[in-house]
Amino acid sequence: MRPDIRPETRPETRPETRPEIRPEIRPDLRPEMLPPGAAGAGTAAGAPDYRTRPSFAGPAGPIGHPGHPGHPGHTGHPGVDPHGPAQAAAENGSGDQAFAPPPGAHWTPVSPRLAWHRRISVLLAGLLAAAAGGAAVWWTGGVIGAVVWVVAVVISCGLGWVIAELGQRSLGYVERADDLLVTHGVLVRRLVVVPYGRMQYVDVTAGLLERMLGIATVRLNTAAAATDARIPGLPAAEAARLRDRLTQQGENRAIGL
Repeated sequence: MRPDIRPETRPETRPETRPEIRPEIRPDLRPEMLPPGAAGAGTAAGAPDYRTRPSFAGPAGPIGHPGHPGHPGHTGHPGVDPHGPAQAAAENGSGDQAFAPPPGAHWTPVSPRLAWHRRISVLLAGLLAAAAGGAAVWWTGGVIGAVVWVVAVVISCGLGWVIAELGQRSLGYVERADDLLVTHGVLVRRLVVVPYGRMQYVDVTAGLLERMLGIATVRLNTAAAATDARIPGLPAAEAARLRDRLTQQGENRAIGL
């Protein structure tokens, strides 16, 4: 160690520092054109961020699209079209509107005794089928087959009991100035329009059970068999009045009144 050099006079040794190398950002390259994760791929100071610029398309389509939040018909759920099948069905109405009565009119129902007439008919037919069919099945297939047959008949009678009530409620008619409307049907609805000018004759029928229940059936016969209509389950007095009214309407149309 040299005596003329003191430790406090030695030159201070500083750690070597390397200059920071920054990637060159070319002015003709936008940030989104840089590879993902590269330095400078983000937004520079004062430079607009093209990746987060506002989009006028919105989350569910353009502004004019019904799914856009700004649209009056927006449902609040992105991607859900408010004009789907359910909305279209609500706007167009249900299928029962095709069988609605005319404006200002109401369907005239038939007597509830029609349901009892059909129920009794179903029970009588069920008893006959259970007795005759059960005996035949027992003779050929044994007791088990006869029991299965009787159970099937009982289930069929139960279904017929329910359908009789629904069928009676589905029946109705409306008298208008120029025609008569008749609707009926449970599984398949049907609406028949019978013009008075096409009626040939009107007849009233009533079987033994119907006469016991005090009801009758009015049948309208026209030139075309497809437009024939029948109204069962009418009280006897109402059936007679309807027969007379329809006959008078048909005669008036025949002479041009």
